[in-house]
Amino acid sequence: MAAGAFVVVFVLIAVLAPLVLYALVRSEHDARETMDRRAAEQSARRDTPDADEDRRDGSDAEHG
Repeated sequence: MAAGAFVVVFVLIAVLAPLVLYALVRSEHDARETMDRRAAEQSARRDTPDADEDRRDGSDAEHG
């Protein structure tokens, strides 16, 4: 009897866990912010504080 209950619980977890993960990922996807190219570039440049300086003088810090 205990083995049967264990199998039932295991199967429920095996079926429900992926569905919960799918729902969480789907809700994150639905809440994402869409932006135009200019806003996306500005957002990406916020991660590198010296990117604007490199662009102004025509050099590229990564490529010399």
